[in-house]
Amino acid sequence: MNIYVVMKRTFDTEEKIEINNGVIDEEGAEFIINPYDEYAIEEAIVLRDEHGGEVTVVTVGDEEAEKELRTALAMGADQGVLIDVEDLDEEPDHFTIAELLAAYFKDKEYDLILGGNVAVDDGAGQVAPRLAEKLGINQVTTITDIKINGTSATIERDDEGDVETVEAQLPLVATAQQGLNEPRYPSLPGIMKAKKKPLETIDLDDLDLDEEDVAAKTRTVDRYLPPEKEAGRMIEGGPETQVDELVGLLKNEAKVL
Repeated sequence: MNIYVVMKRTFDTEEKIEINNGVIDEEGAEFIINPYDEYAIEEAIVLRDEHGGEVTVVTVGDEEAEKELRTALAMGADQGVLIDVEDLDEEPDHFTIAELLAAYFKDKEYDLILGGNVAVDDGAGQVAPRLAEKLGINQVTTITDIKINGTSATIERDDEGDVETVEAQLPLVATAQQGLNEPRYPSLPGIMKAKKKPLETIDLDDLDLDEEDVAAKTRTVDRYLPPEKEAGRMIEGGPETQVDELVGLLKNEAKVL
């Protein structure tokens, strides 16, 4: 099987993030593989080991993303591809990324393209569905189990707390939800092997694209951190007194009633 994983480099939301003038301070931020994409990478490796073939991890970004690609290779992927957008005048949006990926996959043979359900930095979940539409192939989102049988797949997907079972023909785009698997940690031998695995860098010229072909359709006008939480307030007195005071606070201060 030819299995591809669409991966995003994101900042670690578990670490402190500083924003200056609407721009994330990358010098002080920790960057990682988007956690949902880790599920996709792990599932790709499991399916390759079961059915044979290769796993290729593809990301759109600048040269800094090579670190996360090497981590994916250390996990067990066979090769990595960086679509370099460092020279773009504008920050790429979901349209830009989907167009670049679609151009990359245009002449590729693929059975399965996996990605994360969402990215933890924006939570949009747009790129994989957009890519499937551009390629004209099936898509299934929020998957929690997948079994490949020849040219078809039986998939379980999270449906707002319920489980939906779907059968789909390959080729297919599927996005991984938490619970699909438990991503492995790169081992020391895996890290050493990753240094010798192929990592290809391509740009717009290699994809036969001009910058206007992938110009962003949206623009981020501001970024800011949520306000710090205020200290809690204790309500004293008997039950009736507490209820009256709570209703008054919700109505007059919180203004949610």
